[in-house]
Amino acid sequence: MTIERRPENPDEIRDLVRKGYTRIVEERDASDAALADDLGRRIGYSEEQLEAVPEGANLGVGCGNPTAIDALRAGETVVDLGSGAGMDAFLAARQVGPTGHVIGVDMTDAMLAKARDNARKTGVENVEFRKGQIENLPIEDASVDVILSNCVINLSPEKDRVYREAFRVLRPGGRVMISDIVLERPLPRAVIESIDAYLGCVGGASLRAEYLETIAKAGFREVRVQREASFGDAIDLDDPRVQELMERLGISAGEAKNYAAAVTSLSIYAVK
Repeated sequence: MTIERRPENPDEIRDLVRKGYTRIVEERDASDAALADDLGRRIGYSEEQLEAVPEGANLGVGCGNPTAIDALRAGETVVDLGSGAGMDAFLAARQVGPTGHVIGVDMTDAMLAKARDNARKTGVENVEFRKGQIENLPIEDASVDVILSNCVINLSPEKDRVYREAFRVLRPGGRVMISDIVLERPLPRAVIESIDAYLGCVGGASLRAEYLETIAKAGFREVRVQREASFGDAIDLDDPRVQELMERLGISAGEAKNYAAAVTSLSIYAVK
């Protein structure tokens, strides 16, 4: 089986991600919604949270619940990096209340359209969605209190730029609350370089020490892992999307479990 390789140019990688996530929105159906809710329960969302978000906001592409890493406070301004269909942005909007404000940033038109439609249908007024890249945020300097992100920064080919941008837009004392994945050991080159593994978040992941060092080098202090979970425990080999990925990569269930055991989901907290 020939495995299509991901490009190396950062702009080409971003285009690849944009096309991949456009397909996720366009091909989503009712069965996907049930799988997304099941994944949501396993990665830390409460039943109340799953019921509170607009229909279609949960696409099942997260790896944690960043809104649960630390308390969001009434009146705060929050930015969600790679906000997708808006799940975490809507949850944050409930927590910061009518005096607060949430800005979702995403580069994919289909995701933005879905999120804006969800906001319109539910009448949520304290959230907005802006088009932009997380490496170059359409946000003013020192203007926000909290940065959220859920399994998105690992997809960036320039993670150092992402964290420098997060540092730039945060006010002094502002914090990041990030759910993301890291590698505990290197994976085979064929897996890391494949487009399917990249869009599945695994191919873009950094080694744990390297990832945490990137946050510290951007200027953040108090960098700590609040919670962590092995992907090996969370992967559902009966999930049709997992089965399709295994088939395209040409790997067995045992190999998939072995690779997944090298991947960890981290809940990360840090302060400017």
